[in-house]
Amino acid sequence: MTETAVLTIDGPVSSGKGTVARRVAAGLGWHLLDSGALYRVLGYYARNQGVALDDEAALVPLAKALPVRFVESQGDTAVILDGEDVSNIIRQESVGELASQVAVLQPVRDALLARQQAFAESPGLVADGRDMGTVVFTAAPLKIYLTASAEERARRRFEQLKEKGFGATLATLVEDIRTRDDRDMNREVAPLRPADDAVVIDSTTLSVDDVVNRILDEAAARQLV
Repeated sequence: MTETAVLTIDGPVSSGKGTVARRVAAGLGWHLLDSGALYRVLGYYARNQGVALDDEAALVPLAKALPVRFVESQGDTAVILDGEDVSNIIRQESVGELASQVAVLQPVRDALLARQQAFAESPGLVADGRDMGTVVFTAAPLKIYLTASAEERARRRFEQLKEKGFGATLATLVEDIRTRDDRDMNREVAPLRPADDAVVIDSTTLSVDDVVNRILDEAAARQLV
């Protein structure tokens, strides 16, 4: 059993995990872990360092010594890599692809495991990712698996990218999401799936408020707050 209460939110790409996790963490007054950001930062950093994304021997020490900090401010989290704010850069689709490539390597995941678990501090942690409930925090008292149709996730991603000034087409995003889903769900290492005891929420027709309130209700029912 974890010493600090942990609420995990797993799910496929663009299912709204980040937004929901941030809102739930704020509602509970807990810390937040965006585990996907770690993999995005690592993929981005490795590429900039000239390290091949399938070179386990070089990626593992890079992961262990990754010069990244997460700075929480005014309800948002800034990602600082080696002194540079890369919060927006790592959200680009191309960096997501880099993250997906390094995430299939077990030694890399092992190198980041302790780093992720260290985020669990009082009064509690909301951990957002792909394997938070199945691998990283298996004893979490509340595990959420958040999903939505590929088409709805692509639409949401399209709107996010447009707001940030990045170009993309809806059809391309749908195809990219289906490709990522297939890779994440069928990889040998920590495949994406709901934990056996997860509460599965399909948000295709739900608002962010609907999802957040449902999770907060589940947390209250388990007396986590």
